[in-house]
Amino acid sequence: MKLVDRFQHGLDAPICLTWELTYACNLACVHCLSSSGRRDPRELSTAECRSVLDELQRMQVFYVNIGGGEPTVRPDFWELVDYATDRQVGVKFSTNGIKITPDRARWLANSDYVDVQISIDGATADINDAVRGPGSYRTAVTAMENLAEAGFRDFKLSVVMTRQNCDQLDDFAEIAERYGAQLRLTRLRPAGRGAEVWNELHPTAEQQRTLYHWLVANGERVLTGDSFFHLNALGSTPLPGLNLCGAGRVVCLIDPVGDVYACPFAIHDQFLAGNVRSPGGFAEVWRNAPLFAELRGPQSAGACGSCSAFDSCRGGCMAAKFFTGLPMDAPDPECVKGHGETALAALGPGSVPKPSGDHSRRGRGPVPVQIGWAPPAAGLPDRACDTSPLAGLAATGR
Repeated sequence: MKLVDRFQHGLDAPICLTWELTYACNLACVHCLSSSGRRDPRELSTAECRSVLDELQRMQVFYVNIGGGEPTVRPDFWELVDYATDRQVGVKFSTNGIKITPDRARWLANSDYVDVQISIDGATADINDAVRGPGSYRTAVTAMENLAEAGFRDFKLSVVMTRQNCDQLDDFAEIAERYGAQLRLTRLRPAGRGAEVWNELHPTAEQQRTLYHWLVANGERVLTGDSFFHLNALGSTPLPGLNLCGAGRVVCLIDPVGDVYACPFAIHDQFLAGNVRSPGGFAEVWRNAPLFAELRGPQSAGACGSCSAFDSCRGGCMAAKFFTGLPMDAPDPECVKGHGETALAALGPGSVPKPSGDHSRRGRGPVPVQIGWAPPAAGLPDRACDTSPLAGLAATGR
């Protein structure tokens, strides 16, 4: 049996687990999958997070991919990283770099089972800051400088591919090499706030062809997280990776309040499988949720079944279909053969589902920040359930 065939029926435990620890964030990226900004007061407590990590250890989950929001603004973040790695649960966390000070970079460089992903979405400040907010490029570069100076090799430089940065692929590779990092490219999904800008930001058909050929030439040195398997229909050389939608089969997501979703890119009630606070915890949800059983069963190829490229692209991304209003057995909206454009054109008005759970800070734009930490002002609460995403951060905006 091929590995992909084994995985499509699900595993006893996810290979990796995405865990959004908080919706709090000091930025307001226009394409944020979880519409982050404000904390949810129902966030899992430190004790509850430890219990989840104990479960992951028992289930022998290899590592957990922690995100948000900006996970490092949780006051107990570093404590939870320590707790996980002490139990041989690896941690890879994504950050905009706000808390990667020189001292913290040295701590990370000496830590076992920890990897860091620094997010930038432009190889230059003008391209990046238009998406992530003023000052965010400088913050990310400073974090990379600190990690490189501390001797942290092969941390990840994480880039969401957009129409504006697709011609910067070589520049991203050069930045990664400069700091001793590894480049990681991911696909833009029309989820969260990304649904509002997808038409404007997602790469053109010509850019997708360029991306495919660049990945074929550079794929051994570049991670993609299986983001681009829909591009395999462009040629006879498959991109490195599993090339399978792993939703509910080998991956899933836990959100800040403990809800478990089949896909990290599909935070919507239709893909909600359960909650870790329920009896049996995460293991019960993973092994017995009806939604996951359905996803692990035979799936209809639908309109893609007669396509010669189906075995290589598998019909594309579930989340990209859903949030553009297409059924699950429709072509990917970015189908390189053009079938997605045809399917989208046939949609009627009001057929696009609204993303769930908007945590954006209303009436406020991105918060420009520099790296820094200061004790909270007198009377300012600094707990995991704070509603302010900037609790404990120095007022160093510029």
